[in-house]
Amino acid sequence: MFFDTDCGGVVHNLAYLRMIETCRTRLAAKLGMDLPTMSETRVYPVVTRTEIGYRRPAKLGDWLVIRGRLGEISRARFWCDFEMTREADGALLVTARQSLALVRMPEGKPMRLPEGWTGKRGRS
Repeated sequence: MFFDTDCGGVVHNLAYLRMIETCRTRLAAKLGMDLPTMSETRVYPVVTRTEIGYRRPAKLGDWLVIRGRLGEISRARFWCDFEMTREADGALLVTARQSLALVRMPEGKPMRLPEGWTGKRGRS
């Protein structure tokens, strides 16, 4: 979108974070953590770290494909991995990883991951 770019027509880094957020929200829903469920249980995935590798710039008018998957899982933390490619030529533009923890709100209490998560490897 035009608002995702700078005056030179290059997508800026904040736009990539917003796209990752959208992909991660869809991935969470596939893993049983859709927005209504999170609101009901008051348990939310909270980002604790983001790593982004910018390989090539996306430009105004590019159609991007964003893929996310559940990566590493420990008792209290999990990672989501993302790739963004340009639809026209399949060029890899961005790779990203986010570490997340489950937190019960409003207490801000960290939670252990559900037992069944170890076998899940959802994709969005």
